[in-house]
Amino acid sequence: MEYQPQSIEQKWQQYWQAQQIYHTPNHSDKPKYYVLDMFPYPSGAGLHVGHPLGYIASDIVARYKRMQGFNVLHPMGFDSFGLPAEQYAIDTGQHPAITTAQNIATFKQQLGKIGFSYDWSREVQTSAPQYYRWTQWIFQQIFDSWYDLNAQKARPISELVQIFEVEGNHGVKAACDEDTPLFSASDWKGYDAQKQYTLLLHYRLTYLAESVVNWCPALGTVLANDEVKDGFSERGGHPVERKKMKQWSMRITAYAERLLNDLERLDWSEALKEMQRNWIGKSYGCEVQFEVPALGHALTAFTTRIDTIYGVSYLVLAPEHEVIDQLATPERRAEVEAYVQMAKNRSERERQTEVKTVSGAFTGAYAINPFNGQQIPIWVADYVLAGYGTGVVMGVPASDERDFRFATHFGLPIVPIIDKTPVDESGKVLEVYSEKSGRMINSDFLNGLEVPEAIQRAIAFVEEKNIGKAKVNYRLRDAVFSRQRYWGEPVPVYFKEGLPYLIPQDQLPLTLPDIEAYKPTEDGEPPLARAEGWKYQGQYPYELTTMPGWAGSSWYFLRYMDSQNDQTFAERSATDYWNSVDLYIGGTEHAVGHLLYSRFWAKFLFDRGYIGFEEPFQKLLNQGMIQGVSALVHKLKDENTFVSFPLQTDAETIPVRVDISLVDAHDKLDTAAFKQWRPEYQNAKFIPDANGQLGCERVVEKMSKSKYNVVNPDEVIAKYGADTLRLYEMFLGPIELSKPWNTQGIDGVSKFLRKLWRLFYNEQDEWQLSDAAPSAEEWKVLHKTIKKVSEDIERLSFNTPVSAFMIAVNELNTLKCHKQAILEPFLQLLAPYAPHITEELWAKMGHIQSIHIAPFPIWDEQYLAEDSFEYPVSINGKMRTKLSLPLDLSPAEIEQRALADETVRRWMADKAPKKVIVVPKKIINVVV
Repeated sequence: MEYQPQSIEQKWQQYWQAQQIYHTPNHSDKPKYYVLDMFPYPSGAGLHVGHPLGYIASDIVARYKRMQGFNVLHPMGFDSFGLPAEQYAIDTGQHPAITTAQNIATFKQQLGKIGFSYDWSREVQTSAPQYYRWTQWIFQQIFDSWYDLNAQKARPISELVQIFEVEGNHGVKAACDEDTPLFSASDWKGYDAQKQYTLLLHYRLTYLAESVVNWCPALGTVLANDEVKDGFSERGGHPVERKKMKQWSMRITAYAERLLNDLERLDWSEALKEMQRNWIGKSYGCEVQFEVPALGHALTAFTTRIDTIYGVSYLVLAPEHEVIDQLATPERRAEVEAYVQMAKNRSERERQTEVKTVSGAFTGAYAINPFNGQQIPIWVADYVLAGYGTGVVMGVPASDERDFRFATHFGLPIVPIIDKTPVDESGKVLEVYSEKSGRMINSDFLNGLEVPEAIQRAIAFVEEKNIGKAKVNYRLRDAVFSRQRYWGEPVPVYFKEGLPYLIPQDQLPLTLPDIEAYKPTEDGEPPLARAEGWKYQGQYPYELTTMPGWAGSSWYFLRYMDSQNDQTFAERSATDYWNSVDLYIGGTEHAVGHLLYSRFWAKFLFDRGYIGFEEPFQKLLNQGMIQGVSALVHKLKDENTFVSFPLQTDAETIPVRVDISLVDAHDKLDTAAFKQWRPEYQNAKFIPDANGQLGCERVVEKMSKSKYNVVNPDEVIAKYGADTLRLYEMFLGPIELSKPWNTQGIDGVSKFLRKLWRLFYNEQDEWQLSDAAPSAEEWKVLHKTIKKVSEDIERLSFNTPVSAFMIAVNELNTLKCHKQAILEPFLQLLAPYAPHITEELWAKMGHIQSIHIAPFPIWDEQYLAEDSFEYPVSINGKMRTKLSLPLDLSPAEIEQRALADETVRRWMADKAPKKVIVVPKKIINVVV
């Protein structure tokens, strides 16, 4: 019979589902292995061929480990809350749940065609009430906890109350609000219940506070930094401004040190760890106070180089700083307000990365340098961030490049850090700190000290004079946990007398109410404000914002462990058994946000005893991107005429994108289809090449619908089969690298599978498997392939085994090997990569049980031992022939055999050799 992938693949997919081949028990005597993909958002566009890349890799590992005897957890689900479905709801009026359900059905259908070994009984959807019930429950546990800095762990808020009743809060070291008041035990006992509750709000790990956020009025929501580009939303291109809003936040900063230190325990790439280190941004320094007469109190600046304080020539504030209105003098107010308004429209990412941008405004006010009493001007500039340090930076142009550019641009003085610092004609300090000597020459008591010692002495002075303190600072900010949208988890909170209270746990989930429109209200309130009568007990208003996208994705790996449990988010026995994810595969776009938040929630749940491990993902692999190969047609400027590429004219042309389905494998455009593609091209004219065809230019770029370069996996499967798609995506190159999709290259993989098929069926489609004993060469082909494939999968090199499979099939065809003793284990070896064809041939062999629960083959070194070596033989320095000689020959015997060979003698022209050089297991060189 012919190899017909479409029919056999559908058959086996149905069989696997009916037999629950991939169903995974929660407890087993087998060792566990948990392999997980970063689960997808189910967009309306469905999958393109780039999406399954990581899924295929994880599926290979899951199948491999299962065949090795592991109890493998390999689930799939959907991150199904989010902006696209909601925006569609705003535009069309259709409930996001309907759109999401349709998109999930499309995704599941597409995933099913590829033949993944998912245990679908564990599927999760973050938008399902039975799932987000537990997201809300976790939120409640975080709200009911505080962070003990002495114990370095989260503890129940009830334990903090017990401490307050005995000793007040004077001895409590906790992550809390800056403005938390001090009180004694007697004070605490004298407070009424509402006052006590209000004080506890200062300590809770999730809290309400004014936060500077990216507000998009057109979308009616707060956006993350990575959703803003050049002051506009990435989705829709709407203006974004920075503004203060009351938001729920979580004290991820309490975990900053643990998040940083525990990176060393993880098997992640160093590049990924470095991204997290930079995001956490630990720095050692000092807070120092600069008195401001106009305010009547001091401004506190954070610096890592307090030893440079003699060189401060100005203070600079973040545009969001709350004292700017008080500082701006009447003659400077208009300029300051205009600058602050402009700065609000720039994201923090832009402000951090655009280091050469110089902008700012002088407030008209001055501060006093606490070390030398000098008066220094106070400026506002957007290179200072409100959320890092105190939002106040001391400008030292003599030692900081950005400060120097700022001072030079605005004509500010460049104050020497030392009393007699050499300067050039412009006033720029020539040398403040010598990299070679590692020595800082400074004023007064810092003179001659090395930088670390100078810093410590300056900090000691600051603390002695009570004008500041040593401080460890982090770039990491508390995580904003509010979004002004509808399609998200409701926050399980109601308000009574202006204070937030949790709804009872037995009333979870708090589900989304039906509303008549999904956009914010006319007065700017979130969409949930449209819900009529939506109040707790009919009288207390619920929180109107919803949780951010990262809420449900921060713990989904835990729900997979026990997804059907309606009594808890996951039974402790299940989480103890599965523990951390052994292999997590996903894109680098989640390198910071999602991974940090997941680590944060895992550490919290560990602290509170709900799980027994701190880190969610032990080993992590970032897959690269499969890029699209776009097609461009060249159009004459200002004309509806298209010119073949390479260009057949000197006239100016404009490249225009065209759907790749209209371009053939030779880059030629189907002009008739092109004219029908879009109305504006119906009357297009063409200047073809010499063959009467219109050539297109090809460019490699991101695969996306907007670039018309999307390849649908369904189309590939319909033509070649899922096994071909799986093998080809792995064959494209190392999993970590980005690479272009090239449909032309898929033919080779398809031919490989047909060659494999012909090892079992002859040209007359007759079964030709033999029981004959294999030869030594056949055993060698098998076992070297087993070794190669096993070692490569272990090190997550997925492309090289495909080459090994191809070489093995070619060699077995050359050997005319149709022997069951060789082909049976070869199918087991190939099964993780090509599950359908191997299952079909396995069944044809007479096996009743699936190949995917058969053992993975193990190589035997005895079949790999070499008993001969093929020597290249050179005559007068040129290689003329090869000789296969036994390994146990002595150099003299090797020489004798070589000189007796007919080919060697012919090249020697029967001359006597002047010299024969033999290097065992290397080369034979004859000089005549």
